Amino acid sequence: MDKNVNADPAELAKFSELAHRWWDPESEFRPLHQINPLRLEWIDRLAALEGRAVLDVGCGGGILADAMARKGANVLGIDLASKALKVAQLHALEAETPRVQYREVSAEQLAEECPESFDVVTCMEMLEHVPDPSSVVRACARLVKPGGWVFFSTINRNPKSFLFAIVGAEYVLQLLPKGTHEYAKFIKPSELAAYCRAAGLELQATRGMEYNPLTRRYWLSGDTSVNYLMATQRISA
Repeated sequence: MDKNVNADPAELAKFSELAHRWWDPESEFRPLHQINPLRLEWIDRLAALEGRAVLDVGCGGGILADAMARKGANVLGIDLASKALKVAQLHALEAETPRVQYREVSAEQLAEECPESFDVVTCMEMLEHVPDPSSVVRACARLVKPGGWVFFSTINRNPKSFLFAIVGAEYVLQLLPKGTHEYAKFIKPSELAAYCRAAGLELQATRGMEYNPLTRRYWLSGDTSVNYLMATQRISA
């Protein structure tokens, strides 16, 4: 891989190994299937997806991209994990999902090719897996049209998030494979907000995502101490 590409080969390999399980709702990706309706509804409420040109950065096996296309958006999903992309493409064919395409390209490269091309850009559960998250944020800001929406989700960095997102989710509850996350790569909301401001994105809303292990239920709340989502808009030129 080109050393200039903002990706960690070990991270790509990790998700490629699991590629065949992306669309199994009882697999390691069960949490993504469970949180997807929450994310989708929140994005759609703010950005009205129907008829929009949408880019999903770090789309993996296409769980969110597929759902946004089914909401009426014209979706391009991009990732650098080849196997996960093949799974996404195969699922779109099998499920006959309309208006969704996938491409193996980095956000930074796509931003060079086609800046200001999308009404909505999503980048979910990805920033904590790349060497330089601020570079991805800048690329997302370049890719969206002035006035368009950019959505991020990631994990806060504090003792509670270490306990919940790593010890709890990976080791105790085994919701995720061990080693899915590295604590040092977690991003505080203040840091992500600073990346956004520097890239010309204006913060519009944040939501936390919580989980009850007894009821196995996720919900959105005002508590951003562990998992959180951030909605921003590109400042019009």
